[in-house]
Amino acid sequence: MMKKKSVSARKASLVLFLCQMISALDVPLDSKLLEELSQPPTITQQSPKDYIVDPRENIVIQCEAKGKPPPSFSWTRNGTHFDIDKDAQVTMKPNSGTLVINIMNGGKAEAYEGVYQCTARNERGAAVSNNIVIRPSRSPLWTKEKLEPNHVREGDSLVLHCRPPVGLPPPIIFWMDNAFQRLPQSERVSQGLNGDLYFSNVQPEDTREDYICYARFNHTQTIQQKQPISVKVFSTKPVTERQPVLLTPTGSTSTKVELRGNVLLLECIAAGLPTPVIRWIKEGGELPANRTFFENFKKTLKIIDVSEADSGNYKCIARNRLGSAHHVISVTVKAAPYWITAPRNLVLSPGEDGTLICRANGNPKPDISWLANGVPIAIAPEDPSRKVDGDTIIFSHVQERSSAVYQCNASNEYGYLLANAFVNVLAEPPRILTPANKLYQVIADSPALLDCAYFGSPKPEIEWFKGVKGSILRGNEYVFHDNGTLEIPVAQKDSTGTYTCVARNELGKIQNEVHLEVKDPTMIIKQPEYKVIQRYGQASFECVIKHDSTLLPTIIWLKDNAELPDDERFLVGKDNLTIMNVTDKDDGTYTCIVNTTLDSVSASAVLTVVAAPPTPAIIYARPNPPFDLELTGQLERSVELSWIPGDENNSPITNFVIEYEDGLHEPGVWHYQTEVPGTQTTVQLKLSPYVNYSFRVIAVNEIGRSQPSEPSEQYLTKSANPDENPSNVQGIGSEPDNLVITWESLKGFQSNGPGLQYKVSWRQKDVDDEWTSVIVANVSKYIVSGTPTFVPYEIKVQALNDLGYAPEPSEVIGHSGEDLPMVAPGNVQVHVINSTLAKVHWDTVPLKTVRGHLQGYKVYYWKVQSLSRRSRRHVEKKILTFRGNKTFGMLPGLEPYSSYKLNVRVVNGKGEGPASPDKLFKTPEGVPSSPSFLRITNPTLDSLTLEWGSPTHPNGVLTSYILKFQPINNTHELGPLVEIRIPANESSLILKNLNYSTRYKFYFNAQTSVGSGSQITEEAITIMDEVQPLYPRIRNVTTAAAETYANISWEYEGPDHANFYVEYGVAGTMASRQVDIATQGWFIGLMCAVALLILILLIVCFIRRNKGGKYPVKEKEDAHADPEIQPMKEDDGTFGEYSDAEDHKPLKKGSRTPSDRTVKKEDSDDSLVDYGEGVNGQFNEDGSFIGQYSGKKEKEPAEGNESSEAPSPVNAMNSFV
Repeated sequence: MMKKKSVSARKASLVLFLCQMISALDVPLDSKLLEELSQPPTITQQSPKDYIVDPRENIVIQCEAKGKPPPSFSWTRNGTHFDIDKDAQVTMKPNSGTLVINIMNGGKAEAYEGVYQCTARNERGAAVSNNIVIRPSRSPLWTKEKLEPNHVREGDSLVLHCRPPVGLPPPIIFWMDNAFQRLPQSERVSQGLNGDLYFSNVQPEDTREDYICYARFNHTQTIQQKQPISVKVFSTKPVTERQPVLLTPTGSTSTKVELRGNVLLLECIAAGLPTPVIRWIKEGGELPANRTFFENFKKTLKIIDVSEADSGNYKCIARNRLGSAHHVISVTVKAAPYWITAPRNLVLSPGEDGTLICRANGNPKPDISWLANGVPIAIAPEDPSRKVDGDTIIFSHVQERSSAVYQCNASNEYGYLLANAFVNVLAEPPRILTPANKLYQVIADSPALLDCAYFGSPKPEIEWFKGVKGSILRGNEYVFHDNGTLEIPVAQKDSTGTYTCVARNELGKIQNEVHLEVKDPTMIIKQPEYKVIQRYGQASFECVIKHDSTLLPTIIWLKDNAELPDDERFLVGKDNLTIMNVTDKDDGTYTCIVNTTLDSVSASAVLTVVAAPPTPAIIYARPNPPFDLELTGQLERSVELSWIPGDENNSPITNFVIEYEDGLHEPGVWHYQTEVPGTQTTVQLKLSPYVNYSFRVIAVNEIGRSQPSEPSEQYLTKSANPDENPSNVQGIGSEPDNLVITWESLKGFQSNGPGLQYKVSWRQKDVDDEWTSVIVANVSKYIVSGTPTFVPYEIKVQALNDLGYAPEPSEVIGHSGEDLPMVAPGNVQVHVINSTLAKVHWDTVPLKTVRGHLQGYKVYYWKVQSLSRRSRRHVEKKILTFRGNKTFGMLPGLEPYSSYKLNVRVVNGKGEGPASPDKLFKTPEGVPSSPSFLRITNPTLDSLTLEWGSPTHPNGVLTSYILKFQPINNTHELGPLVEIRIPANESSLILKNLNYSTRYKFYFNAQTSVGSGSQITEEAITIMDEVQPLYPRIRNVTTAAAETYANISWEYEGPDHANFYVEYGVAGTMASRQVDIATQGWFIGLMCAVALLILILLIVCFIRRNKGGKYPVKEKEDAHADPEIQPMKEDDGTFGEYSDAEDHKPLKKGSRTPSDRTVKKEDSDDSLVDYGEGVNGQFNEDGSFIGQYSGKKEKEPAEGNESSEAPSPVNAMNSFV
């Protein structure tokens, strides 16, 4: 580790590279600090040098810059000042230098052709953009020409000329027929680079009249069509074969000039019969590997990214069986200027020295010229601290007035480079950016790094102290880093304490305290051990740990580096793992991992499961390790490894596992390389560049793995460009004005060489913009600040090292950060469907106001008050979320006869937008709940007094109460039903003229204008005489229902020897009183008689069928249909009259049917079947209920004056006595 160097503040060059640059004096990327520092302008975005615009659209010339204070902007056009205030068609964007030329409102693009240059200026200097040449694209029409038919003899060559109009940029040429189908091309027929269609030899099938050349102008999205060309091929027998002749290029030699970095395209097309084959060679050398491609059936040679080394003579040879022809193309590669060292920004303190270096190369060598604040340096204001020496400017003893922006221009006949670099002279007192009293925790015997991020100009001196009054820290036990960090290479327990960092320069002094705690390391004091367990035995591994008392450890067990199987045989204890009843699949390596917040340790052991030996026999064991490893045939990307196997130990070796260690990047860590069969003792291994390899071999048999062999000798491969780029590249903004680019860094051995870095590039999608790039190292994240809110960006991350770049990476699409939505949904409307359901509509918000990924809409709604009670209560807001770009939603579960409010908000990934204005709506009346209680008091010989409470939820305005009652005789049968309607304002009633000593059953419910609510039932007895009777009392009835039975319990008060009757019914029917008659003699006799009659009837039917007669029971039943008989239901297969009383399922009928053949329901159930007609209720995909809710009346008891009917004999058998 390097120690901090003593540097003279007046002699050292402090080069600050703000935001994205590397410097001798590091400026922390602290947003608050950067906002406070003055800075000359820096051009951050500009249009391309050669800017071809669409003449139908507005022209946007970009110029963005940053600086402190913010810069102002001006433009020149064709070298003179461009006064945009005098041109009504030209505007400049606010807080920007970007020009917008309005073409769509009457302007002409041709009027604005020219060379534009932007200047960004503030009090510390002026930066200039490139010269931006504006040219409108052109797509001229084809010139009129008369095309004669082409009459060609079979076997001759033919060239159909396209000669497209000259456009800007040049068009793309292709040939099609009248049906807009591309003409087929082959080695015989193909299109040249100039767009002409070449026939090496014509065939009869080439005869057609619709050879049409098309020119596509992409910039204006137009296609121009040439007049059709006619070709007629006439045959002569025999067809004469011909040796090759070059159609293009002509002659024996030609020349070609191409620029460095471009794509070189060379073409040779030959005539001949048979069709010639083309071959390419480079005289005196080889075609460059990995950059050479053949196109157009090898008629075109393509070399990408050409350099000066690609200059030379390229020969194409056309050959058929009659001979050959060749052509030599002399290629010269020139070069527009390119950077060797671009000038970098300088931030200096007053009195310091520095240099700006501008070095470029090209062919021919470019000329270097300097400008200061956009003015040639020869006529710029003099600065005594500045001296120009060719491609270098030397600054000596600078002052604050020396701040300026310098431009370096490197140009030759093929182009130019322009770079801005500022000199910023700052005088700033020290600042410490590390938070005060920051706590650091480390494990003993490990390094401790205490931060002291600082800034100041001149560069402050940093000193560290321990304790409040401690002396300055010195000595070899500390390392002082240039960024202010104090490193304790081996922290001990006595290193715990408070440390003070002091930063001082000639302008001031500041200090900051941090705290260090050193913890005891976590250790496994009893590790799991290797086990060989017989099948169906028990295995146990121990993992006993010791740790710092202030740290909370967690222990995790793994099998073969994966989670333990989900099997109850695996028992994890506090410090052990036990496997019960082991099987062969439990073989493997078991690892105990102990984690704390500061450290992690692990230990492993192998479990081998073997069959119990029938008799003491051969001992099977893991093989001995291989030995005598040898490396041979060392190449850059491969090596051959050989070894000698160890003893098999009575179990044949099935395979060898080869592992490698990278002594350069991860010494001591072994990685899996490959494996080979057990019969093989040599292997050819593929290698990566820049890795110091060592290999070892492990033998494997059915028992397990051997110990690793001794490592082989080391082999260091040569460095190379990276082969791959970072993966999992993403761009997601964390704030509304930034874009966070992340990626997965390459592993050490993937770097292929020293100096691994990443080139991070981005540009706004769908905007004609150049890539912005920055090179970073040792990070996997980069934050782009100052972005527009939620716009798409194209992103790519490319790896590079000291030898060069990895292949061009693929682009991914990311988005800058989201912000909260700006507007609320409008036109909110509510449609009340029924008393418990409403539908809310709204208009979608414009997507541009969402400012993020639209996730949906939230509806907030709450009950304001009940219209029946007029009493307010605590407002409980409910929220329903509707995903996607919905425009409506359903609000279920509303309370009837209530007043509600709601509002709607749009939701994106950042959160919710503003709420729409509250919308008030009311629900209509519904049926009430059951009365809160029903009490029967004051029994007399012929009267009873009834008292009741109003419904808890009236759900509307009560209109009346309905009382129904009927007597129950001694056989527990129900008598005639009497109904009384009671005014809604009553709360008690005296029933007179009742029978004495009679039990009555009462049914009581409330009504609104919508209908009747749930009913409540009660029973009471009139007395025999005026003496108060003592009658039984049952309390606390509880039930527990299963699928086919129910347990019922109660508390009883009253006389002894009482009989108990359990009344029950299936849900949805009125309860009736049951009696157990299954054991009575008269009932048994009756059942036997019925069975006998049925048997006789079946015998008669059988005899009549055998005689061929018909038994017209069905016709008689149809002719004399009994209204009392209910047909079998088709939907559930049950009879309408009776149901199986032993199956107590909630959707079947009850045990008794009233005489009017209707089935009444006592208590409401919550099934959605009761809403609407049948099961028509549905739920929308957003979870809202859209079925038609309709309140159903509660089931009523049987009505009528007929005599009490006998109970159902089937249900009677299920009564309890």
